[in-house]
Amino acid sequence: MKISDNFKYKGLRSKLVKELKIKGIKDENVLSAVESVPRHFFVDDALLELCYLDKALPIGNKQTISQPYTVAFQSSLLEVKPNDKIMEIGTGSGYQAAILSFMKAQVYTIERNRFLFRKTKKILFDLGYGILTFYGDGYNGLPKLAPFDKILITAAPPEIPVFLLSQLKIGGILVVPVGDSVNQEMLLIKKLSDKKMDVTKHGCFSFVPMLKNKS
Repeated sequence: MKISDNFKYKGLRSKLVKELKIKGIKDENVLSAVESVPRHFFVDDALLELCYLDKALPIGNKQTISQPYTVAFQSSLLEVKPNDKIMEIGTGSGYQAAILSFMKAQVYTIERNRFLFRKTKKILFDLGYGILTFYGDGYNGLPKLAPFDKILITAAPPEIPVFLLSQLKIGGILVVPVGDSVNQEMLLIKKLSDKKMDVTKHGCFSFVPMLKNKS
């Protein structure tokens, strides 16, 4: 477990933030989180030299740690405010959850892959993040802990998961990439009432598919 940070990594994060600004990320809270959260804690030792490039990297089990731009973009769409209660579907490496936690959100994150769940839960615990981790099927969400202010889905379902929308507060936001296994459209869904949603599209992305059941 890499629990040290240094000027080299801090400098690389600062450079990454400048790159994200050029690419259009404007939310200062998100940029501050990217500059502060050590991404190298969430990648394997063999990939340390690549961890501050703006690219996705493998984390095992056919999963990836998302490209920093994608993490920053989704986080910006969420409009995170202190003490927001956020459910994340797809813990993966834990990096996205750490970004949200740094932004002072209350983060509840679900991972369906047992290997990644155990690995990431330990990383987040060792780093002292107050993030609640759950092993389960993301399609089920966390109904006993609902409602949530925000929901973030970091894998791509073929259509909007209606059951997860039912766990969102009225006035809340759900951010999700929806589409097939090749291309997806990033959607921002504002829940106006139990029956009315405002859906806006925010460009094409490529995520791993959102799968049902646990593995």
